[in-house]
Amino acid sequence: MDSQRRRIIKAAAVTAVTAPAAKAANAQTSDSNAPKKKVHYRDGKKPEKPPLFSGAVSYGNLLFIAGKGAHFKGDIKEHTKHVLDEIEKELVNAGSSMNKVLKCNVYLNDLKDYQGMNEVFRGRFGEEPPVRTTIAAAGGIPGDSLVEIDVIAYI
Repeated sequence: MDSQRRRIIKAAAVTAVTAPAAKAANAQTSDSNAPKKKVHYRDGKKPEKPPLFSGAVSYGNLLFIAGKGAHFKGDIKEHTKHVLDEIEKELVNAGSSMNKVLKCNVYLNDLKDYQGMNEVFRGRFGEEPPVRTTIAAAGGIPGDSLVEIDVIAYI
C-alpha cells in the first residue's frame, strides 16, 4: 500500500511541476494567432520621441481613435465639422470609414452647444449611426476646443 501511495504522490508532483510549463508553451503558440496591437501613424512614420499618447490604435479588427478637438476660433458648428473631418482622415488612414464606427463619445465644452453639434453630426456616419455618449466636460476641453470626439470603429 505504501509503494502505491508513493507512486501516486510522485506522479502528482511530476504533474505539478510539468503542467505549468506545458501550459505556458501552449499559451505561447496560441498567442501567435492572437490579435496584435498596431499603432497607426498619420504620416506613416513613427515619431522620433515617444508621444504622450497614440492617435489611432488597432487591436485585431477594432480601431480606437483618440479624442480630436478644434483648436482655433470658431463656433460649435465649425468645430464639430473640423473634428469629424479629422476623425474621418484617421479612419481612412487606418483602413476604416465613418460607416464602420461602432461607438462615439462627444465631449462638449458647454451643453448649450448640443443642438448645434447635432446639426453637423447628423448623417456623418451613414444611415445607421454608432452608439453615442454626449457629456458636458466639467472644467472645459483642453486647447479651448468647443467639442472633442473619440470613436471606436472596425477595420
